[in-house]
Amino acid sequence: MLSTKVEEILNAQVEKEGYSSLLYLAMASWAENKGYPGISKWLYAQADEEKNHMLEFIHYINDRGGKALISGLKKPPQNYQGIKQLFNDVMSHEQFISASINDIVGLCVEERDFTTQNWLQAFVAEQIEEEASVQAILDRLNMIGDNNMYMFDRDILSMRSASPDSAE
Repeated sequence: MLSTKVEEILNAQVEKEGYSSLLYLAMASWAENKGYPGISKWLYAQADEEKNHMLEFIHYINDRGGKALISGLKKPPQNYQGIKQLFNDVMSHEQFISASINDIVGLCVEERDFTTQNWLQAFVAEQIEEEASVQAILDRLNMIGDNNMYMFDRDILSMRSASPDSAE
């Protein structure tokens, strides 16, 4: 059974994961409209992954005797200055999600909810992978500058599956 505090913070994470999915969908649509099919596919895949995370939290809350709440989500930004700014925003968002997951783990320790703490370890590991993946993209963007976006767009999907530890 979940404590009230743990149930509340998990429901807050449901909202954050839902927003993450919408954010990446908005980014994917923007990239698609700007002629970056590879980047848009990468972002659409990220959006699907975030939706699945949201569902995992919903199921976990309900399975542990809580009540998952589905709230309205704020509208994500619709425009970006360029690809580098977009991926800087992705990194900032992933760092925000990492901090949120860590806050939940901290509360679970305080509440002595070791079951939920253990369940969250997959998300802790996932966030390490997500941040490393986005950092690799930012590093590549810094290397190529504002040119060669055609090749970057073409190659970005291979960065998703370049290693067995990459986020998929």
